[in-house]
Amino acid sequence: MVKIKICGLRQDADIKTVNRYLPDYVGFVFAESRRKVSEEQAAELRKNLDERIIPTGVFVNEQQVKIVRLVRKGIIDAVQLHGDEGEAYIRSLKAEIPEVPIIKAVRVRNGSQILKTEKLDCDYLLLDTFTKDVYGGSGKQFDKTLIPELRKPYFLAGGLSAVNVIDNLKLCSPYAVDISSAVETDGMKDEGKIKDFIERVRNYE
Repeated sequence: MVKIKICGLRQDADIKTVNRYLPDYVGFVFAESRRKVSEEQAAELRKNLDERIIPTGVFVNEQQVKIVRLVRKGIIDAVQLHGDEGEAYIRSLKAEIPEVPIIKAVRVRNGSQILKTEKLDCDYLLLDTFTKDVYGGSGKQFDKTLIPELRKPYFLAGGLSAVNVIDNLKLCSPYAVDISSAVETDGMKDEGKIKDFIERVRNYE
């Protein structure tokens, strides 16, 4: 079954919604973004999150000490790296938090770039749309024919919505789908859109 990640949670209402529909993962964004949350905000949100949902911290070129602190405080149980983090960074981080899965994002331009990133010591890839000077969250799709045959499981991101997710799943075989802006209305998470997206993915199975 394809896993589901709802990214960019910021409010108590968001937690209530995901607890109702139970995606597999949620994302707390600690990088610069309109969805950014502080450590304190994330801790409060995490307190009320259903234990069946994996809270994931999203970072861009972050100091490792902060990531390790968030893990050890029990605020996040997975790490998503969306910046320019290389092999040395990832190995060092894994040595500090070996029990925590690491997801490395790829801003897709070509298949060889994806294969190169797959060689890094991460547990999952996250395939997102390349937009110049933007690390993620463009809300745009990329050409799925660029995805080569991969050994590592990957999260599919970039412009997914309830309208197009099934077509995308027919084109490729991701471990999970990741969505943020398309389940929002006026910049806020929309319960109806989250419900619709999750139901479409689960019914596809």
